Amino acid sequence: MTRVGVVTFPGSLDDGDARRAVRLAGAEPVRLWHGDHDLQDVDAVVLPGGFSYGDYLRCGAIAALSPIMTEVVQAAEAGLPVLGICNGFQMLTEAHLLPGGLVRNDHGAFVCRDQRLRVEHTGTAWTGAFTAGEEIVVPLKNGEGGFVADAQTVERLEGEGRVVFRYVGVNPNGSVGDIAGIANERGNVVGLMPHPEHAVEPGFGPDTAQAMRSGVDGLRVFRSALESVLAA
Repeated sequence: MTRVGVVTFPGSLDDGDARRAVRLAGAEPVRLWHGDHDLQDVDAVVLPGGFSYGDYLRCGAIAALSPIMTEVVQAAEAGLPVLGICNGFQMLTEAHLLPGGLVRNDHGAFVCRDQRLRVEHTGTAWTGAFTAGEEIVVPLKNGEGGFVADAQTVERLEGEGRVVFRYVGVNPNGSVGDIAGIANERGNVVGLMPHPEHAVEPGFGPDTAQAMRSGVDGLRVFRSALESVLAA
């Protein structure tokens, strides 16, 4: 069975949700600890949301220097699928696995909402189960979720098709270009601010036209990784 590691940092809040999403996708979730140097031979890694190290210094900055991240960076550079969600996205930029950075929301307030996204790129390890241009809905919750990068970097991301998810309808945090998620050049590393792990099970996801709390669009993010590993 495909094994997907989920790292727990001091202040992680959504590691349990991420492990549940992995299990519902059909893989085996593996607990990884921030202070270890062992990825336990997993086939993919998820860096979950939360407030690692209390968001001191900068969100994700201290977590990016934790022992486990040395292994994550090396494995990612060798092709291991890595997903960073919210705080995990911040870690990926701080660890320089993804360009740019995340800053405080432009309206200065924490936002929590069901967010519509457009899937812009399906050629990554985490989006292969989607159709390009498809619109999905997953929850969003952040206070420092505004994606920023210099004009040259943004132009490169757009030109190389590395913008993976884009906000639709409303830009909830002032992200440049309505960017909600990006990938590295190889497509094995993806970071996004919205939380797909909160849209994986009927009765607990966003509302849909069919029923309240029935949205499960996020489940395909995790199934994409499973399919990517099996196809490798």
